[in-house]
Amino acid sequence: MIHLLRHPTGAAEKNDSNIVSARFTVDGSDALESHLAQTCQHVLAAVQSLIPSSSLEAVVLGGGYGRGQGGVFKSVSGDRPYNDLEFYVFARGNVLLNERHHRGPLHELGDRLSPAAGLHVEFKVYSRDKLRQAPVSMFTYDLAAGHRIILGDENIFQGCEHHLRADQIPLHEATRLLFNRCSGLLLAKDFLRAESLTADQTDFIVRNLAKAQLALGDALLTVRGQYHWSCRERHDRLNQLADTAELPMLREVRRHHAAGVEFKLHPRFIPSTKSELESRHAEITELGRQLWLWLESLRFHRSFTSARDYALASLSKCPETSALRNAALNLKTFGPAAIFGSQAFRYPRERLLNALSLLLWDEHALRDPAARHCLKNNLRVPQPAWSDLLRAYQHIWQSYG
Repeated sequence: MIHLLRHPTGAAEKNDSNIVSARFTVDGSDALESHLAQTCQHVLAAVQSLIPSSSLEAVVLGGGYGRGQGGVFKSVSGDRPYNDLEFYVFARGNVLLNERHHRGPLHELGDRLSPAAGLHVEFKVYSRDKLRQAPVSMFTYDLAAGHRIILGDENIFQGCEHHLRADQIPLHEATRLLFNRCSGLLLAKDFLRAESLTADQTDFIVRNLAKAQLALGDALLTVRGQYHWSCRERHDRLNQLADTAELPMLREVRRHHAAGVEFKLHPRFIPSTKSELESRHAEITELGRQLWLWLESLRFHRSFTSARDYALASLSKCPETSALRNAALNLKTFGPAAIFGSQAFRYPRERLLNALSLLLWDEHALRDPAARHCLKNNLRVPQPAWSDLLRAYQHIWQSYG
């Protein structure tokens, strides 16, 4: 079931017949559609064997396939799925207790089901009450606006209408989107530091370049209050934005966003030499730097002239979070010593925002004393060597991405 969204002006959104027809993909073959439908039924049966009906409220498919825009990989043997299958398991009761009780078994279930599905199957334990009470975010908007109910009825989203207001998605959600996709660029940068690449590394780089290309335009639309669940609609809206001096990178953002949309809907293997990947990575990374500094300057009402300037700025970069909860998270993540540090009451993701800016965009960071100290302090690494910093970054990112 797909809701109709509204522009801030109140005009109804443009309808999409592919979404209304409840397909998993825009143009995948009948065989692929049938395979995905059967996979959903296998997933449902497995979930029902784990969680009693007295507790299980609903099973909802989100992500690209839930919105009818899942990736279709064209191969000689026919159409194949590509993106993850993201299932949301709505359970009655306390969501934290349910998460603790069901997370492990559902994770194991996803690993067991993934080979037959032909793509990664993942689960998130959720609650209708939590969704009703939560403020709108990019995640809650995408889930409420575009999904496929595998078990349950539309009542699961009753009382969640505020999540349909894309114009209410806060600026820090645009930052988070860009941060996560640029983290993918950082991991790609690490692979590109080697003398040669494996086939899997090449695929990882190509995939994360495309994700970053899409995120550039999506973040810009979020700032403008024009984000939309459909990637094709987002690109149309991006093309309709007026060129202004405030957005000198808009033309390039549009070009890269078009490539990102195409790859999302029709992922493919792109034969590339290492030098070609390095060139594409450098271009997208630089555009990401420009958009990042523009966005964060807008969010904090101050100008950041460089990635180093941003990373060394002492202001709280996640002011929307609770100081007391941040202290508890720092204690849990980094141990008692973190409580006595300067970042005890800062949200742990702030460490990654600072580190990303230096590791991805400042080529002199490891030679600059102030930048080295920043990296050492944020990532809690005794000796800020590249490999140690990247390992620490990935470890924290698992919890705060």
